[in-house]
Amino acid sequence: MSNDINTASSSYIDSLRGQDKQVTNEKKSDALTQEDFFSLLTQQLSFQDPSKPADNDQMIAQMTNFTMAEGISNLNSKFESLAASMTSNSALQASTLVGKKALVESDTLDLNSSDDASGMIAVENPVKDLKLSITDASGQLVRTIELGDKPAGGLRFNWDGKNDAGERLPPGEYNIKAEGSMGEEFTSLPMASYKNIDSVNINGANGIIINTKEGAVKLSDVAEIA
Repeated sequence: MSNDINTASSSYIDSLRGQDKQVTNEKKSDALTQEDFFSLLTQQLSFQDPSKPADNDQMIAQMTNFTMAEGISNLNSKFESLAASMTSNSALQASTLVGKKALVESDTLDLNSSDDASGMIAVENPVKDLKLSITDASGQLVRTIELGDKPAGGLRFNWDGKNDAGERLPPGEYNIKAEGSMGEEFTSLPMASYKNIDSVNINGANGIIINTKEGAVKLSDVAEIA
């Protein structure tokens, strides 16, 4: 009988040692799991004073707090995954913009060898005798386009790249200026034109940044992509 007990004890001790080695070899995580919580709860119950048992409300509160903590941890992980997915989608969206044109605030027009140059005039109030003046790099006036009376709003314009004599001008950057009468004042109006998108950046909280000859512009500030 004694030998049987010794043999059983030896086997039990060996099994415990094997479990200890297995735990030591396994990669441990710093995060508390539900199994860890219930182990702690079991230990708490085993060491409590029988004459003063734990209050049920306290135990429920502990379980609730643990569940909330675990839920918040899982939620944070999901938010991180969502943020990574959104960044990836933004990068994919940004890559499709390179080579297109963005309508941005500018006082210049880019004329190429074949297409017309176009843009927009921001007319905040009805304007009379609106005209568009186009000058070359030396400041010489090459074209005047009479637009007449216009209501408030975004007024699109198109330039065929020709001067007042009907001659096609060489490709390059030209200065533009829109002027008209608002009431008794003759004033200049804000302008916007289409600029080639050379590259894009993903800039964290600032979102997608597009780079043109005019400089860096937030995608949210671009009126139109063409």
